Order: sequence, then C-alpha cells, then structure tokens
Amino acid sequence: MTDYEYILQQVKLFHFKGWEDGELRKCVDMLPGLSRQELTSLYFSKWVKEDRKFRDAVFNALFADKVGKREERIKNMDTDALIEEFKDKKSGNVALIRKEMRERYKANKGFDRSKIATAFNASIKMDQQWVKSQVRKERYGDSGNNWKPSWRK
Repeated sequence: MTDYEYILQQVKLFHFKGWEDGELRKCVDMLPGLSRQELTSLYFSKWVKEDRKFRDAVFNALFADKVGKREERIKNMDTDALIEEFKDKKSGNVALIRKEMRERYKANKGFDRSKIATAFNASIKMDQQWVKSQVRKERYGDSGNNWKPSWRK
C-alpha cells in the first residue's frame, strides 16, 4: 500500500468518526512525500472537503514554496507602496497590509505615521475608528480603557 492509498483510507475512515491526533499527525507527516497530482487529488476529495485541519495541511504541502512569501514581501515594502496596494481592494492582500500598516503606525512617530492615518481615514469605517482610538490613546493615555466605576471594585 502506497502512502497515498494509506492516507486516503484514513481520510475516509476519519471522515465519519473524526481524527485521532496520532493518526492525523502521521498522515500529515506523509504529505511531503506525495506527488503534486496526489496532493491535488486529496485536496479536492469529497472526503476532505469538510475537514479543515487536514485540508489546510494538504494546502500547505501543495504550496510550501509560496506560503510566507507574501507576508515577507509586504514587510519589505516601503510605506508609500504599501498604501498604494492597500487602496487596491482587489489585490487580495488588504488584510495583511492593514496589519502591517497598524504595526508601522504604532512603531513610527514620523511622517509615515501621518500617511498611514490619511490612508486609514480614507478607508472603511473600521479603519477610521482604529485611527481615532490610537489618537485618543496618545492624548489621554491607555488608562481610559481600564476605567471602572467606584462601586465595581
């Protein structure tokens, strides 16, 4: 029995009764030894469709060379390029870029910070609220969020 056949047998079995941790780990460890065609076949199998854990593991095995490169590219971009890609809502990277811009906003006190605030203020309401909360924290300190009424100690 090949690794692929073994994994498929286990996937079918655990489709009905759920994975045992040891077996799941064993099958995931076998994935890198499978061909691209076998991985693709597993990923689109009806037995794996509802199994999020195993499906993610197969996806990561399929695209091991690409996973993490997008995040690295975004971290290495300068702020102006980051803002331009943030404005392109069809880029598919908006959530990652938003996270990176928030980190840069908190770390930077200079001109980039005002660029990021301007970009967020021109974006959706959630981004606008985030900038307002950061400005409020800066002005009044973080203690405003920890306030409790005197009767509730």
